[in-house]
Amino acid sequence: MANTSSAKKAMRVIARRTEINKSRRSRLRTTIGKVEEAIASGDKDKATAALKEAEPVIMRSSQKGVMHPNAASRKVSRLTKRLAKLGH
Repeated sequence: MANTSSAKKAMRVIARRTEINKSRRSRLRTTIGKVEEAIASGDKDKATAALKEAEPVIMRSSQKGVMHPNAASRKVSRLTKRLAKLGH
């Protein structure tokens, strides 16, 4: 348990940030899941719309520190690549 007042405050801040990051991570996973589901169904229009909605969420999560920026770019790149394959 924290002893000093600054450590107690730090614990409160950490708890608050953890909740915010949990909600951001949840939203991130939901939007990625929607894109993957649309790609799996083979519906290119639906998948394109889902990716267009998901890309800003993914990049924002990297800016907020929920996800590494390179991981976010890689995720967008791979989803885009999979979406492009639907056209063939």
